[in-house]
Amino acid sequence: MSQSRKHRGYRTQTIQAAYLKRHGFPHAEPTGAGRQGSDILGTIGIDWEIAARRGLPILEKMRQLEERQQDGKLGVILLRPDGMGEQSIERWPFIVCNADGVRLLRQAGYGDPLED
Repeated sequence: MSQSRKHRGYRTQTIQAAYLKRHGFPHAEPTGAGRQGSDILGTIGIDWEIAARRGLPILEKMRQLEERQQDGKLGVILLRPDGMGEQSIERWPFIVCNADGVRLLRQAGYGDPLED
């Protein structure tokens, strides 16, 4: 991996951690380049995989999340496509597995009411 890709990846982690801090996750911190595990710490129950590169490495990133799957943690992929800078962070694609997405939608009140 080139140095510029590493720097862009780490910068993306930093940008996302700051964004999360402003939106209800006050302890969010980037992990830094080359560290194993979640790319953002301090968001209890969430395993972040950040991809700041050309193309859509969805399958690769899903496999990374599966390899470190922990019970109860929500695996999330945040993609920062080429051409989308910091000012467009609200439009960066955010990907979760279908089962997790449906569960989150149900918990948010979409679909039939959840049974107690």
